[in-house]
Amino acid sequence: MDFSDVNARGLVLVGCGRMGGALLDGWLRNGLAAGAAHVLDPHPRAELSDLGVSVNAELPDDPAVLVIAVKPQMMADVLPRLSVGARTLVVSVAAGVTLGAYQAAFPAAPIVRAMPNTPAAIGQGITAIIGNASAGEAEMALAETLMSAVGRVVRLESEGQMDAVTALSGSGPAYVFHLIEAMAAAGAAEGLSPALALELARATVAGAGALAVHEDADPAKLREAVTSPGGTTAAGLHELMDPETGLPPLMRRTIAAAAARGRELGQ
Repeated sequence: MDFSDVNARGLVLVGCGRMGGALLDGWLRNGLAAGAAHVLDPHPRAELSDLGVSVNAELPDDPAVLVIAVKPQMMADVLPRLSVGARTLVVSVAAGVTLGAYQAAFPAAPIVRAMPNTPAAIGQGITAIIGNASAGEAEMALAETLMSAVGRVVRLESEGQMDAVTALSGSGPAYVFHLIEAMAAAGAAEGLSPALALELARATVAGAGALAVHEDADPAKLREAVTSPGGTTAAGLHELMDPETGLPPLMRRTIAAAAARGRELGQ
């Protein structure tokens, strides 16, 4: 990754919790100079200063990038304390906070909203990005470079898609973790020990996900390949795919509820 301009002018990271920390670790692994990183966080990790990262100290006057990685509820307190000009790319990873809110705070700046998810912590995340009118191809490419340090990146066509992204991939890991819980509980109910049921459920979900990514195929085709007519998988899918009580309507309600909450946060 080309961090030459960022290394020369600096990068400011506001919020270095789980997501901000994962991003910083990815940038440092991929060429960001520790001395170019400036972190603002009330409870910073102790090792950051040892690495040479500037922590809660004076900020550069004209940083290449300002990354905001705080919770949406904190944004009203954080934004008035920050000031950047037209040469600084502002990147936010906060759910629900709109480009308009950032433009009010940084009227001259190119701004990119990004929605990563928690697998970013192990470099397996996926991030969707969308920019304002001031974010041209160079700024979008820089944002993509920054976010690709923790996984794949996709670009959206409009900001209106961001609530759906937040509901699907942003919140999605929690749905998968709950699926593992539910599968393990069901396995235990059929006579497995809780520990064995959890091990089987965890490995099954991880392996199936890896296979789906590796094959890059229609998941319906993968499902059909596992399902023998009249077999055990078909019996289970009969319940899971019920159009009224099965997974499809449940997932539709789940993602709709998460998307609606994202829209509420943006108001």
